[in-house]
Amino acid sequence: MEKADFYRNARTDCTGPCQGLVVIEITTSWAGPMAGCLLADFGAEVIKVEHPAGEVMRRQPLGIPDSQLMIMHETVNRNKRNVSMDLRDPDGRASFLKLCERADVVIENFRPGTLASWGIGYDDVAAVKPDIVYVSISGFGQFGTLSDRACYDPVAQNYCGWTSIAGDPDQPPMKAPTFLGDDLAGMHGALGALAALRHRDRTGEGQHVDVALIDSLLYASNGHLTAGAFGIDIPKTGNQFPKAMPANVFSCSDGSAYIATLLDSHWDAMAKLMGRADLTGLRLPERLERREELNALLADWCRARPVEEVVDAFAAKGLAATRVNTYTDVASEEHTASRDMLQTVRLVDGVEAPLTGPSVKFSRTPTSIRHPAPSVGQDNEELLGALGSSNEQVQQAEKAKSRG
Repeated sequence: MEKADFYRNARTDCTGPCQGLVVIEITTSWAGPMAGCLLADFGAEVIKVEHPAGEVMRRQPLGIPDSQLMIMHETVNRNKRNVSMDLRDPDGRASFLKLCERADVVIENFRPGTLASWGIGYDDVAAVKPDIVYVSISGFGQFGTLSDRACYDPVAQNYCGWTSIAGDPDQPPMKAPTFLGDDLAGMHGALGALAALRHRDRTGEGQHVDVALIDSLLYASNGHLTAGAFGIDIPKTGNQFPKAMPANVFSCSDGSAYIATLLDSHWDAMAKLMGRADLTGLRLPERLERREELNALLADWCRARPVEEVVDAFAAKGLAATRVNTYTDVASEEHTASRDMLQTVRLVDGVEAPLTGPSVKFSRTPTSIRHPAPSVGQDNEELLGALGSSNEQVQQAEKAKSRG
């Protein structure tokens, strides 16, 4: 399908499928901001409430060239608006609750009990907006024996068993190189918000949505938690799969290819491609028994050829293979551009940067990066003024922003 065919009925008069939703985001770091980012990308009006000093992601050391702005912050806070206030201050609390009166969703990812102690927890917000959907994202959840523990993404990965099966068999436990728990919790937070909104639209009832990094990682563990309940050991397999053969990284003359063979028919096609028609007919149990021998055979075949030749030859036969890319490699891929996964955005300081685009594509209500991550308190005057906040209060927020 051509892109133009997919978008042939696209509308140009809306921000996305969630246009009209108002989300208040009180978050820091990644899981909470990611939940807000997803809803903002889907077209919701997401208003990030940030301390005047700015949150930690503004200072993470992965900067955009020729700019003082940080890649991670710009990535996860685009398409949002921003007001700055100190939520521990009575005036800040009052402004926040007034902001919530017109909101559909609140997203927060503070340690359980923190916002309630400030007077802006679920019960406080529900008192002024009874049908609010209040999404709380934390490490161990709002309840449970460990719910009061501090938690960050690598702690969650190690607690839930993920690191015990990551990496090569002879290596120690290894965490994911990305914020895997945060990303999954952010996605579950956004999905939970949308599900709760569906219920609200049917019944008029709001609710508190509890998302834990631990639960999100366990949910995405391919049934390993159930295996653990039965005492079944999950071995480390590195780049291989225990129930597929061959499936591994193979060195080529100018790089590496990952080749995955799941079906018996795929193996037969691969054997013929390698000039080993005598090996067709080997079913999976036999291939698993001969794993070392067959891996060596495929490794020899790949070693003498450039990566692109290997990948193209496999693709021509309908087999799954890819170059092992770096992020620099994939950023220059034509397919990345064709999927709009890098979108050039003019940031608040005037510097242009290619930011990672929205993942989900909507044929009727397309999404995009509509505007960059705002500066701290960028929308104070408009949003706080619209709430009827006094000029003095708006000025105090502006002064606090400038001091931050």
